[in-house]
Amino acid sequence: MAWIILIIAGLFEVGWAVGLKFTEGFTRMVPTGLTVVSMVISLGLLGIALRTLPLGTAYAIWTGVGTVGTAILGMALFGEPAQAMRLVCIGLIVAGIVGLKLVTH
Repeated sequence: MAWIILIIAGLFEVGWAVGLKFTEGFTRMVPTGLTVVSMVISLGLLGIALRTLPLGTAYAIWTGVGTVGTAILGMALFGEPAQAMRLVCIGLIVAGIVGLKLVTH
């Protein structure tokens, strides 16, 4: 169950990272509120997952999920470049996430 909670925490990290773009420097109230809520949920779920998962592994996976999701949404929503080397590097992050899951008991 901790792994599922950790992945959900990572997805909320994507939500607040992308939400930051929509806050326009925290000048828009609704996006700012949603971003702050996503931050709180993400950190809260990470804290719950850390009850049973190793810190280093959990933090690496949390940030990895956030990084991959944010990079993909940056390309999809904001027209950021989807160059082959960038996609390869994102794939390496995914491989690292999977690898950490496989070696963690």
